[in-house]
Amino acid sequence: MAEISVNGFCDPAFDKVKQAFITNFKKGKERGAAASIVIGGKTVVDIWAGYMDFFKKRPWKEDTLANIYSTTKGITAICAHRLIEQGRLDPDKPVAAYWPGFEKKGKEAITVRMLLNHTAGMVAVKRHLPGKAIYDWDTMVNALENQSPWWEAGRLGYHALTFGWLVGQVIRNITGMSVGQFLKKEITGPLNLDIHIGLDEAEHHRSATMIMVRVPTIHKDCIRFSKAIAMHPFGATACAFGNPFSVVTGVNNLRWRSAEIPSANGQATARALAKLYGILANGGKEGNIQVLSPNEIRRCSEETSGGEDAVLKLKTRFSLGFMLNQDNPSGNMGPGKRVFGHPGAGGSLAFADPDVNLGFGYVINKMDTFILVDPRAKRLIDAVYECL
Repeated sequence: MAEISVNGFCDPAFDKVKQAFITNFKKGKERGAAASIVIGGKTVVDIWAGYMDFFKKRPWKEDTLANIYSTTKGITAICAHRLIEQGRLDPDKPVAAYWPGFEKKGKEAITVRMLLNHTAGMVAVKRHLPGKAIYDWDTMVNALENQSPWWEAGRLGYHALTFGWLVGQVIRNITGMSVGQFLKKEITGPLNLDIHIGLDEAEHHRSATMIMVRVPTIHKDCIRFSKAIAMHPFGATACAFGNPFSVVTGVNNLRWRSAEIPSANGQATARALAKLYGILANGGKEGNIQVLSPNEIRRCSEETSGGEDAVLKLKTRFSLGFMLNQDNPSGNMGPGKRVFGHPGAGGSLAFADPDVNLGFGYVINKMDTFILVDPRAKRLIDAVYECL
């Protein structure tokens, strides 16, 4: 095998992380990827390698963006926490206080907290929608407003796609801005972070092609999840991930990248993710910009829901908008007790560990079907903590 050419910077004290990164490539697990680690406000790892396209014609660059799927949820959650801290959003108020009309069809008792911690019972759109509807904000929001929950609020079930429209509409109604606009104005713009929800068309050339060419991982979590979809094709799990969806809604097209789907279509670099979570892990302030206060950051790592997940068919734990370390060994983001962040379908991951002031960012374009934390990311995480 040809020598893996790794670009970027790695502090010699964290060489194990670089070697783990190279191992992922040598094992044939990667096409293109980037990883970044920030500790105490200092970047100790910022590396990338491989290719951003299927045919290996376009090398992965310093500013290559990757679709981060559900890692986007953590970014959306940061926006919600900023509004909570500003006193503009009360997580314990009914959603209808910010979204008049949402109370229809038995949803009057659903609170913002339930949207954020996946206990609202609004795990999927019930009415079958054409694939192109996923790009139409009003269509998705109206469908959710005019349906009943899948079950009584309070039961944990992962809101795979609907999280973005539900939380996003609350943010829109409070601020008058879309999630992507609010994110840029309040956080990524002032901090110069390369994270986007709704990518400007002029930047599409920087987006890596997402590639699904691997044989699905044979793991008990995947088997249980796949079985739920196969046995109940119109059930909550199937609809949570597949309505709306069609072959024309693949993530490599212009409409996907330009749309705002705040649960699934963020575009980011590993560097930007690590820096943002690194700020949250280190007191929440960068220069004169306070992203969140220490008190609000503490809320990010406090469990508000946990147990058997009715959609993912495994046990999960959430704070307000963030995944926490799971009882399931495949869901751990390091040994920290206060870790919070979010994995994304295919392998991406970003998290903060306030106990060691660490921000972690990892993006890929060769996808796998592993649920929760991908083994490639886990290999990097293990190496990071060995170096501390």
